[in-house]
Amino acid sequence: MDSRKFLRILGFFCLWITAQAQMKIPPETVQQWATMFSVELRDLTTKYSGSLLLQKKLKDVESIIKIVELEGNDLVKDYSDEIERMLGSKMKSVKRLAESAEDADLYHEFNASMAFDYYNSMLINTMDEDGNYMELGGEFPLEENEHFNNLQVNTQQSDIQVPTNVYNKDPNILNAIYNSEALNDVFISNFQKDPTLTWQYFGSSTGFFRIYPGIKWTPDSNGVAAFDCRNRNWYIQAATSPKDIIIMVDISGSMKGLKMTIAKHTINTILDTLGENDFVNVIAYTDYVRYVEPCFRGTLVQADLDNREHFKLLVEELHVKGEAKIKNAMKEAFKILNEARVNGQGSMCNQAIMLITDGAMEDFESVFEEFNWPERRVRVFTYLIGREMTFAQNTKWIACNNKGYYTHVSTLADVQENVMEYLHVLSRPMVINHDHDIIWTEAYMDTVLFTTKAQSLLLMTSVAMPVFSKKKETLSHGILLGVVGTDVPLMEVMKLAPRYMLGAHGYAFLLTNNGYILAHPDLRPLYKDGKKLKPKPNYNSVDLSEVEWEDTEEMLRTAMVKGETGSMSLNIRASVDKGKRPLFIVNDYFYTNIDDTPFSFGMVLTKGHGRLMFVGNVSVEEGLHDLTSPDLSIASEWTYCETDIDPAHRKYSQLQVAIRYLLGLEPELECDELLLQQMLFDAVVTAPLEAYWNALMLNDRVESGIETAFLGTRSGLMRIMRYAGVETRVAKRFLTPVDKDNLFTIDHFPLWYRLAVENTPGSFFFFPVNDKGVKYVIATTSVTVSSEGKMAMAGAIGVQMSLDMLEKRFWTITKQPSDTDCANIEGVCPLSCESSDLNCFLVDNNGFILLSKERNEVGRFFGEVDGSVMASLIKMGMFKKVSLFDYQAMCKNTHHHASSARPLLSPFYGIAALMRWFFSNALMFLLDFNFCGLWHSDYFVDAKAGYHTTHKQRKVEAQQPCDTVYPGFMYDSSIREANSLIKCGRCQKMFVVQQIPDSNLVLVVTQADCDCSRQYGPIPLEPKEIKYNATVKCNRMKSQKVRRRPESCHSYHPKENAKECGGASAISLSSCLFSASVLVSLVLYHWT
Repeated sequence: MDSRKFLRILGFFCLWITAQAQMKIPPETVQQWATMFSVELRDLTTKYSGSLLLQKKLKDVESIIKIVELEGNDLVKDYSDEIERMLGSKMKSVKRLAESAEDADLYHEFNASMAFDYYNSMLINTMDEDGNYMELGGEFPLEENEHFNNLQVNTQQSDIQVPTNVYNKDPNILNAIYNSEALNDVFISNFQKDPTLTWQYFGSSTGFFRIYPGIKWTPDSNGVAAFDCRNRNWYIQAATSPKDIIIMVDISGSMKGLKMTIAKHTINTILDTLGENDFVNVIAYTDYVRYVEPCFRGTLVQADLDNREHFKLLVEELHVKGEAKIKNAMKEAFKILNEARVNGQGSMCNQAIMLITDGAMEDFESVFEEFNWPERRVRVFTYLIGREMTFAQNTKWIACNNKGYYTHVSTLADVQENVMEYLHVLSRPMVINHDHDIIWTEAYMDTVLFTTKAQSLLLMTSVAMPVFSKKKETLSHGILLGVVGTDVPLMEVMKLAPRYMLGAHGYAFLLTNNGYILAHPDLRPLYKDGKKLKPKPNYNSVDLSEVEWEDTEEMLRTAMVKGETGSMSLNIRASVDKGKRPLFIVNDYFYTNIDDTPFSFGMVLTKGHGRLMFVGNVSVEEGLHDLTSPDLSIASEWTYCETDIDPAHRKYSQLQVAIRYLLGLEPELECDELLLQQMLFDAVVTAPLEAYWNALMLNDRVESGIETAFLGTRSGLMRIMRYAGVETRVAKRFLTPVDKDNLFTIDHFPLWYRLAVENTPGSFFFFPVNDKGVKYVIATTSVTVSSEGKMAMAGAIGVQMSLDMLEKRFWTITKQPSDTDCANIEGVCPLSCESSDLNCFLVDNNGFILLSKERNEVGRFFGEVDGSVMASLIKMGMFKKVSLFDYQAMCKNTHHHASSARPLLSPFYGIAALMRWFFSNALMFLLDFNFCGLWHSDYFVDAKAGYHTTHKQRKVEAQQPCDTVYPGFMYDSSIREANSLIKCGRCQKMFVVQQIPDSNLVLVVTQADCDCSRQYGPIPLEPKEIKYNATVKCNRMKSQKVRRRPESCHSYHPKENAKECGGASAISLSSCLFSASVLVSLVLYHWT
C-alpha cells in the first residue's frame, strides 16, 4: 500500500516537472517585438539627433573636400622636432641660471658676520602681536596667476624656503642666499623670453631653496617645513653621475634600540637619494651575511620606486642579534660590485659601499688590499651610529682610505644632513672637470611643493643643471654650490602632438631611457583610497610593456629605449568605457628619439579610418558667422591658438581667442592654421543642425525623456541642443565641464565618439550610463564623407534619453494584447514582458543591461544577473570572452601584522605601550633637539630638528600595486537569434534571444520561475589578481630589461682632494638625561 502511494506521488511529481518544462516562449513573438522596437528606436534617434540631415549635408560638400592619408613617419618627425625645440628652450633657461649663479659666487668674498635680510617664504606677509612684520618676512605682494595653477605668486621677485632643521641665519646660509640674489633678474628675463616657463629654482647645497615666482610657503600641520631640496630627484641626479650602491648595515646586538631606529632611518634616506639610473642592494650583517631580500643575492637591482619601497619594507622588519663581523660582509659587497663592473651590468659609473655601524673592531685592511687598492674604484662611506666615539677612528680610517666620507650620526635629526655629504663627494670629479651635464627627471607628481587649496596633481618632469664653484683656490675640493632647474608640465609637451591629427583612437606618448612611461593616455597615476585620490606607490616606474602589453616580444619597447627611429604594427585588444568594452584594432606605431634628452617620442594611428582625414575649406566670413552660434563649443584643452605666450591672452577661452584671431584683432597670435580651417568648415557644415533642432523645439512637441541632442567633429567642435530644461533633465552632468569622459580632452575623444566610429555608419550604438547612481541612455552614430574611393570619418552625432521614456515604449511593444490571434503560435500566447512568468532584458553588444524590470540591474553586466543564460550564450558563440590585463592595478593587501591582536590579550600591554610611547617620544624630542640652534633662533620651532615622516608610526597600506586579469565580452553580430532550454535540477529554463536590427542591442526573454542559481553562478567582471609563485616573482623583481645608460659618467679625476673625508659631530647631550631615558625605554620594552 505504501509503495503504491509513493509511486502515485512520484507520478504526480514527474507530471509537475514536465508541466514546469512545458512553458514555451515563442521565438517568432520575440522576433516581432525586436523588429517593432528597432523601428521605434530608429525613428526616435534619427528624428531627434538629426543624423540623416547631417549625413546629407556632408554628402553635398563631398565635391569640395579632399581626403588625405596621414603619413605617420612625417608626423612623428614634425612633432618630435617641436618637442625638441620646446625642451631646448627650457635647457637654455637653466644654462643662463647656472652661469649667473657661478659668476655671483666667483666674485663674492665670504663674510662670517654678514647680516642680510631676505624674503623667507614661510614668514612673508606675517605680522607679530604688535602688528609689525616678522623679521625675514615683510610685505611681499602676491596675486593669483592662472599660469601658475591659480596660485598667489609674485612674478617680480623670488623668495627663499629654508627647512625647519636648517638654521636660517647661519653665516653659510646667509652668504649663499646673498649670492643667489643675482638669479632674480635671470628668473624674470627667462620668463620674458619664454612665457611658457613654469617654476624656476635654485637648490643650494647648504639647504635653502630659492623659487620663482615667489610664493607663500605652507608648512605642515605641525608648523614644520620638511621639504629639503637636496633630497629631490632633480637635485640628486644633477649633482651626481649614475651609481651602484651597496648598503651594509650592522644588526648585531649592540645596535639595539635607538641605534637601530637611526640606522633604519639612514638606510631609508640613502634609498631616497637614488633614482632609476642607479642600482642598489642592501646587506645586513652580524657574524654572517644576510641579504634583506634573499631574491637579490649576489646582484644589483635597479633603484626604481618599486624596488626602493620594497627595500624599505624589508628594512623595517630587521631585528638585532649576534656579534658584528664586518670582514665577510665587506668582501661580499666588493664581489657584487666587481662582478657588475666586469659583466657590464649596473650603472657602469660610480660605485660605493655605505657602511652603517656602531663600531668596526676587526682588521679589515686586507679586504681593501685584495679588492679596492690601489685604484680605489669603490668609494666607502661610513656612518657611525650612536653616541659612543670609541670606534670613531677605525670607522673614519675606512672612509678616508677609500675616497669616501665619514659621518657620526647620533640623533635622527643628524641623518638627513649626514647622508647628503656622500652626494657632494661623488660630485667632486664632475665639479673639477666643470662638466655641466643637463639632466631630465622621470615623471613625478609634486604635491609637496604646493600644499595649498590650489594643489595640482599634474605630472611633470624637471630639467636641472649643477652649479659649481669656479674659485681656483678651491678647485681640487670640487665644491658643489647647488642645482638650478625648472619644471615642465607633461601636458604642455603632449599638446605639441595635436589630438585632432591622431584621430579617435590614436595617441602620442613619451618614454624614458629606462623604458618607463613619462606620458601616455593609459597611464593611471592615481588610485582611490576610500573617497580620496592618492598617487600609486609605483606611478612613475610603469614600464611601457605594462601599458602596451600586446607588445609581447617587447620589440617596440626595445627600439624606443635604444633611441631608434622607425615604425611597426600591432594587433591590439584595446578597451574603452573604463576598460569595460573591448575593441580589436590594428595600431600603427611611429617612434623616434628626442635629441639632447633621455626621452623617446611615440605616436599611434589606428589602421583604417584612423589614417584618413578629410580637409575642407570655407571663407573666414562664412565660417565666423556659424562659429558664434550659442549651441557651439570647441575643445577647451586643445590648442587652437597659443594663449600662454602673451599674459594678456590668458583671460580668453580657446573659442574667444580663435575668433579674435580670425577677425584680425590679434594677428600676432600663434595659431594652428589647419585646425582653424577645419573648425570653420565643420561649423558651416553642421550649422543646419542648429536650425533643425530649434524647429523641433518650436514646431513639434518633443517627447518627454528626449533630453539632449549633440554632435562632435574631428576638429573638436561640438554642438549641443538641450531639449529638456535643467530642472527636468535626468542627466544633469551630461556634457557639462565635469563630464570629462564625454568631452574632447587632451587625452581622448569623447566616449560616444569612440564607440560610434567603431560601429556601422548610420547605425546607432546604444549604451547605458550610470553616473553616480543617475542612469540614462546614450545613442550615437558616425557620419562619413567619401572622395575618390576613400571614406573618412567626419564626426559623430547622437541623442541622450531617459530610462523612463525608453521603458515606457519597451513595455508597450513587449506586451501582446488579450485579443491576439494565437491560432498559429506555438507556446505562451498572449505573451507579455510585464508577466511575472517572464524576465525581459535589453542587452548591448558588450553584455551590459540597457533595460530591465529591475532598475538597479540597468548598467550591470548581464552575466552577473543571470549566469545561466549568459553561460549558454557564450557556449553558443553569441558572446565571446576577451581576456584583458591591467598591470597598473591596486589590490587589497591581505598581509597583516602578526601582533595586531596582542593588546587584546593583556590589559597591561595597553598601559605599558602608552607609557613606552610617552617616554620614547620624549626621548626622541630630546635627541632630535638641536641645542646649538636655540641660541640663534627667534622661534622655538626653528630650533627643533625636522622629523622625517617615514618614522612616524607606519600605517598598513590597504592596497598595493598588483597585476590583474579581467574578462570583457563581445557580441558576434552574425548570430542573429538563439533559443534553448537550460536544465536546472527540477526545472528547465527556456530563453529566447533576438537581435534588434540596425543597432548593437539584443532582446533577451527568459523564463522567470526556474531558478538556476544553484547550478550556474553569476559571471562577474571583477578583475582577478595574477598570483606569481616565489620563483617567478623573484625573477620579475630582479630582471633587468633593456635600458639606455646616460651618456656621461664622472667617477674619477686625478686632481680630486680625497683627504677631506669627514669628522665627528659636535652635538652633545647630557649623559645623565640620555642614560635615564634609555633605561626607562629599555624597562618598558621588556614589559611589552
